[in-house]
Amino acid sequence: MKLTSLQAISPIDGRYRKTTENLAAHFSEEALIKYRVFVEIEYFIALCEINLPGLENFDKNLYADLRKIHENFSETDALEVKETEKTTNHDVKAVEYFIKSKFDQLSLQDYKEFIHFGLTSQDINNTAIPYSVKLALNDSYYPAITSLIEKINALATEWKDIPMLAHTHGQPASPTKLGKEFLVFAERLNIQVESLKAIPNSAKFGGATGNFNAHHIAYPQINWVDFSNQFVNQTLGLSRAQHTTQIEHYDQFAAQCDALKRINNIIIDLDRDIWTYISKNYFKQKIKAGEIGSSAMPHKVNPIDFENAEGNAGIANALFEFFAAKLPISRLQRDLTDSTVLRNIGVPLAHTLIAINATLRGLNKILLNESALHADLDDNWAVVAEAIQTVLRRENFPNPYEALKELTRTNSKINATSIADFIEGLAVSEAVKIQLRTITPFNYTGVF
Repeated sequence: MKLTSLQAISPIDGRYRKTTENLAAHFSEEALIKYRVFVEIEYFIALCEINLPGLENFDKNLYADLRKIHENFSETDALEVKETEKTTNHDVKAVEYFIKSKFDQLSLQDYKEFIHFGLTSQDINNTAIPYSVKLALNDSYYPAITSLIEKINALATEWKDIPMLAHTHGQPASPTKLGKEFLVFAERLNIQVESLKAIPNSAKFGGATGNFNAHHIAYPQINWVDFSNQFVNQTLGLSRAQHTTQIEHYDQFAAQCDALKRINNIIIDLDRDIWTYISKNYFKQKIKAGEIGSSAMPHKVNPIDFENAEGNAGIANALFEFFAAKLPISRLQRDLTDSTVLRNIGVPLAHTLIAINATLRGLNKILLNESALHADLDDNWAVVAEAIQTVLRRENFPNPYEALKELTRTNSKINATSIADFIEGLAVSEAVKIQLRTITPFNYTGVF
């Protein structure tokens, strides 16, 4: 039976396949095999480029044919590798045998023992996997998060002059501007995205225990450290860890996971705030004909996109946190626990993409209900107490905070009239009273 989205165990490849399918090019089993082939081929070419004894006569015009092995890598090729793996019970060795068979087809059998020369499997895995992460971030993640930030900035601009009652501890607080509250999230996201981009895509390349033992015993005259730095940093565009065991130490990847988690936390914070604003009727949601909000309550228009985003970001963060805690720890020079974990790298990134897209979809649906914001401000004149007592402090009025506290910290309703009466009873100059009379919940919004 051919697998379809309806048979998928994970909703990543099922319900949400349309959102996540681009990641398959980076994190599927076929993709991993392809990236391994890519690294092996480029490594062979790099050996040819330094005229390694035994390869000095290799025809450089054949490089294009070699690169076609990974450039034209197909599902049929991947199945061939998997069939070989049934015998080898070793995934990277199966890749090596696959490339050797391609060399036979190209009549290059005299050179095929230089495939995977001196390497251990982790030299391939710890380059192929960070390479796939780099491409996934550049091709899928950064465009998605950039679109979200652009939308937030657009709403911030659209609503920059809309006054809104702020809430601290769930209680009315000094008024703000709706647009400014969106700028808070745009700024936070921008800072953390730049932080993520600054983290190197770290890779390991140094033989069985990180010392180039096999390389050095075969060709001691070659500076294998310089060669590998050039290959990893320039050819692959990664950042080679200089001193390792058999595996990359994953500290930089852990930092990437932590950075992605921080960004997701900001998205969750945004989702919860918008959800709350919707519950307060500050926002309405666009209604699409035919959609149903509840199987029981016909009137419902639920904030499902923000709830979906919050849930998926939470799943992603649980995995990012596990990766960051687990991967940097490995017994002595290496145990195998990182292998199965690394196969799941695409999972939290997929849930993250789902969260970003759901948040963006939700933001595209919200409609400002300015009358609700206006009514909330008009119902909370007590919030201008801060403004009045601060002006009175400036005038050296005795105990202004305590006077405003006595007026406003009560169960009685504070409105425009009670504030006006308080101002009229103050023993201050008329000029000060004129200033105080101009203060309302609608204009006491500060600057930003």
